[in-house]
Amino acid sequence: MRAVILAGGKGQRLRPYTTVLPKPLMPIGDMPILEVVLRQLKAAGVTRVTMAVGYLAELMQAFFGDGRRLGLEIDYSFEERPLGTVGPLTLIPSLRDESDFLMMNGDVLTTIDYSKLLARHRDSNAEVTIATYRREVKIDFGVIETDEDNLLTAYVEKPQFDYRVSMGIYCFKSSVLEQLKHGQHLDFPDLVKSLLAGGRKVASYPFDGYWLDMGRPDDYATAIEEFESRRNEFLPHEAA
Repeated sequence: MRAVILAGGKGQRLRPYTTVLPKPLMPIGDMPILEVVLRQLKAAGVTRVTMAVGYLAELMQAFFGDGRRLGLEIDYSFEERPLGTVGPLTLIPSLRDESDFLMMNGDVLTTIDYSKLLARHRDSNAEVTIATYRREVKIDFGVIETDEDNLLTAYVEKPQFDYRVSMGIYCFKSSVLEQLKHGQHLDFPDLVKSLLAGGRKVASYPFDGYWLDMGRPDDYATAIEEFESRRNEFLPHEAA
């Protein structure tokens, strides 16, 4: 199994931490968040990882090297300019040799089983499968609903809405790459819209375990606390 990790962003929302370290190298406990991800991928059967890097790429290379320390084969793909969240795949021609592969952000703390995700993706025969998570959005005000004459039809006090959001973890059929141009800037939502418009199959993989996108300083603080208190849940294969 092969995985591509997007690790080239500048982590603007985590400044000033990310002025000296790329976000995937931010430590939680005794290791960077990306090492937690790599250990999980290894346990799920991933053997080769390609890191799509840009900002402070030399630090990523220096820390992870060829992956031997983690029992993985790690190589690197370099972006000279930002290519979005799908564009980096066009710089990795060897992905076309894979039937399917994982792609994910390098700053996600989760208990998802990547092998089950990939198995579901293959069973569905979808072009792309998106791991999704349930989020609750609470409105702290009374919501007014009106008709075309501005007469009230309903008054809902502090409603709550549930959504399924992308976890930043995806499975691809390599055939998707055939429609992309080398070096093309493309973001994942635009690719999905294009696939849907073309009648291609895109699937969702609902996950209800633990997931945290380490995007903001308060998320980072939460990640540290959660990893320390629930380490065996994130790395159960390493539990004593």
